[in-house]
Amino acid sequence: MMNPFFSPSVLPYGLPPFADIADEHYAEAFDRGFEEQLAEVAAIVANPEEPTFENTMLPLERSGQTLSRVSHVFFTRSSADSSDFTNALEEQYAPRIAAHTDAIRLNPALWERIETLHGRRGRLGLDAESQYLIERYYTEYSLAGAALAEAQKAKLRDFNQRLSTLTTRFEKNLLADTNDLAVVIDDVRQLDGLAPEQISAAGEAARERGLDGKYLITLVLSTGHPLLSSLTDRELRRRITTASRSRGSRGGEHDNTAMVLEIARLRAERANLLGFPTHAAYVTADETAGSPEAVTDLLGKLAPPAARNAEAEQQKLQAIAGAEITVEAWDWAFYSEQVRRAEFDVDLAAMRPYFEAERVLRDGVFFAATRLYGVTFTERDDLSAYHPDARVFEVHNEDGSALGLYILDLYTRDSKRGGAWMNSLISQNSLLQHPSIVVNNLNVAKPSPGEATLLTFDEVTTLFHEFGHALHGLFAEVTYPKFAGTNVFRDFVEFPSQVNEMWMLWPEVLQNYAVHHESGDRMPQHLVDRIQASQKFNEGFATSEYLAAALLDQAWHLIEAHANISDVAQFEAGALASVGLDNPAVPPRYSSTYFAHAFSGGYDAGYYSYIWSEVLDADTVEWFRANGGLTRGNGDRFRALVLGVGGSVDPHEAYLHFRGRAADITPLLERRGLN
Repeated sequence: MMNPFFSPSVLPYGLPPFADIADEHYAEAFDRGFEEQLAEVAAIVANPEEPTFENTMLPLERSGQTLSRVSHVFFTRSSADSSDFTNALEEQYAPRIAAHTDAIRLNPALWERIETLHGRRGRLGLDAESQYLIERYYTEYSLAGAALAEAQKAKLRDFNQRLSTLTTRFEKNLLADTNDLAVVIDDVRQLDGLAPEQISAAGEAARERGLDGKYLITLVLSTGHPLLSSLTDRELRRRITTASRSRGSRGGEHDNTAMVLEIARLRAERANLLGFPTHAAYVTADETAGSPEAVTDLLGKLAPPAARNAEAEQQKLQAIAGAEITVEAWDWAFYSEQVRRAEFDVDLAAMRPYFEAERVLRDGVFFAATRLYGVTFTERDDLSAYHPDARVFEVHNEDGSALGLYILDLYTRDSKRGGAWMNSLISQNSLLQHPSIVVNNLNVAKPSPGEATLLTFDEVTTLFHEFGHALHGLFAEVTYPKFAGTNVFRDFVEFPSQVNEMWMLWPEVLQNYAVHHESGDRMPQHLVDRIQASQKFNEGFATSEYLAAALLDQAWHLIEAHANISDVAQFEAGALASVGLDNPAVPPRYSSTYFAHAFSGGYDAGYYSYIWSEVLDADTVEWFRANGGLTRGNGDRFRALVLGVGGSVDPHEAYLHFRGRAADITPLLERRGLN
């Protein structure tokens, strides 16, 4: 039987034929993919004619199709449904993938052709997107080390292969340790405070591990856990928090401390080799921020007021907790909900019956997208994804034209990495005539069979957020693969997804989906009003825990190549103390040994991106409100000028074109109570 990756899929939209893909197909396809693309690049540089856009850039953009097919499928599976096989294969092939990338980007003859075209780009008679393609290749290859001497390139290859091995191992260690540290409960009375369906989900999770009669609380990616706000058993809250914070730092085969040190050091050394003082300088050189100084300036301005707000919030929590208890990290969510109820008469846990997952998806997430953009979603039960829980939806424009496929994988499982994310299986581009297939992954606890899936307030927010990424991937209409989907600067990519969060509480949308799953009653208006009134509540904590992680990420990637750092916990404590975010009751959202964004997830020196993008997001929300909100006209403008251009336009230019001016930081400061 022919390897399914060796030719394009014949399924609708090119959906990979998951039912036909066996484990043995991956390595074979990777090997052929490497060979094919290197041959395609060799043909480009062997062309005796002088470089042109047609004989250099176009074949380069067309190259590597087999490798692209297998990579997108494999890394979708390895992150969402991993196994011993995928873990072993990823560790084996990570350095080979890095070496393959270097073989292309460090090819001197290819670099010479790109450099020549870059020098002539204004005289080639190209359209704006084609000229920008040359500019992006020139910048990316230059930053990748294409202009280095051969001896330096040899060192660079070693750095890249070693780093690929370490970051892959970091991620696998984190998943294994997260599974190992899941908290087992023997007595159901310890789960007091949880809703019946949450207790049922904990029982189901235990049964899946063969722990019949017990209950299992699996850990989420961030330090905090959604159940901490409801559990009345303080000792259980402490166990969950302690387990979460100890991931990757307990010693043994899944310990990440040595890898944190080596990754940070190697990145610093590589940055020096590439001509930058630090890894943060190297990363931000090709982001909208431009420099680490710009990042630390923004974060540094926000940290002091955020810390002050968190301290004020802590005093309120302490008052309600009483003199006998000193509020600790595991108490914050629990007592903050009591304060929320006392001050705003809002009980987030009581909202869960109004957030039934299917209703949220169809009458909330999809509904808002239809109203804004005219797109519709039809489930395709005849199409299978990579896991039985992953559902496939076909997406059409208002005129009936096909747009692509949307895959939603909602539930948590031991084989799925933590957090929530969007990725593409195929990205639209007219050069290769590809459509779009995008995937959203969340980690919602799966209830027992026959029971409703009720989402928390934060999970609803996350679904709207990740769907914003999905829309970005679906709507981008570009010519070249390099600009497809969400292939934009990292500190811009969160902007569209954060904007999409606004529709969660938009009255017209909320009233359409916030329906009690048993009674059918809509969420009372007075409760909606109280939610709106409490939007700034606990923002001191939320901003502080985020900024602590963002500044910790910067600290690790601002170290010099020969910095003498041997103690991860000590370095982390010093970094947080230096910016006044060392409050033990407000730990960073991620500590170093489980900071996947920074050490395995591609956000190294870039975790600041969320709040950097939030400046644009908050300013854009104000624009929507001032211009009528949820209207087709507004949606069409945002789609055409922001989502639809993908990476084919410089983000600064795209935003200026959409907004008519640079972003104002004031709406962000008001949103987070920092003004």
